[in-house]
Amino acid sequence: MENQLTKDILKKVRQIEVQTSRLVNDSLAGSYHSVFKGRGMNFDEVREYVPGDDIRSIDWNVTARTGIPHIKKFTEERELTIMLMIDISGSGEFGSTTGSKREMMAELGSILAFSAVRNNDKVGLVLFSDFIELYIPPQKGRTHILRVIREILFFQPQRKETDLKIPLDFVNRVCKRKSVAFLISDFCLPGDFDESLNELQPKLQISNRRHDLITMIITDPREQELPDVGWLTLEDGESGEQVELNTSDPAIRRAYAELAVHRQKNLQRAIRSSGVDLLDLSTGKPYLPALLAFFGARKRRMRR
Repeated sequence: MENQLTKDILKKVRQIEVQTSRLVNDSLAGSYHSVFKGRGMNFDEVREYVPGDDIRSIDWNVTARTGIPHIKKFTEERELTIMLMIDISGSGEFGSTTGSKREMMAELGSILAFSAVRNNDKVGLVLFSDFIELYIPPQKGRTHILRVIREILFFQPQRKETDLKIPLDFVNRVCKRKSVAFLISDFCLPGDFDESLNELQPKLQISNRRHDLITMIITDPREQELPDVGWLTLEDGESGEQVELNTSDPAIRRAYAELAVHRQKNLQRAIRSSGVDLLDLSTGKPYLPALLAFFGARKRRMRR
């Protein structure tokens, strides 16, 4: 049984590798490379000055020694550290379409990991619920990436609840140098939603000052509106709390949808006001067009 389970896991990881590698090769490789910059500039060489060069780049020592103006030439340091913070709390198991929210998070994490390894970047992984369930320090290479993907897909969390402040604090503590940090979650905040959001916002601001923080919010269509199917029992995937609703009542469906819109708008407002990039994704829609559009928007903004 254990050998069969291992084979099934390896097969699934291989499927994800093939699928995401094709997406990266066909669509994302160039976008990823152009959007995310390295940590700074490395000295490359000294060459003779030509008209049009920035005079601030003149190497005065070489110029004085040779009697001919020379400038320092620099190249961008491309190597990055990518940190994937992925929510594996109980609410991620929900899915009303072709897959669950956690499955979509796993595919997104896999695509970002493969994009990173193609660009010789390091990738680290933080899986979290209301504490750090697993941490894999940043490394390079295909073997490392396959381990990251295996853990994203199959790691079994110890707890079901969510605390988004925990991974942000953790990454700030363990990553001494600036990284590109992806926070991938359904943002099902505990307790009073607006109160939890107010507590989260300062953490987003701090993390975004230290790193290039990007949030990816994964939702499901049934979290936005209810179907008309009569009485329905809804259960919170994290607290286990249940509530019965008569979905045939238009007022109930309307109130449910209005609450979902209120939460979504407040969440978007809090994230954007923190200066953090935001990508909204749904299990009911293909994520690749939205991801490409997001990279394109970042690239255009960087050129301004």
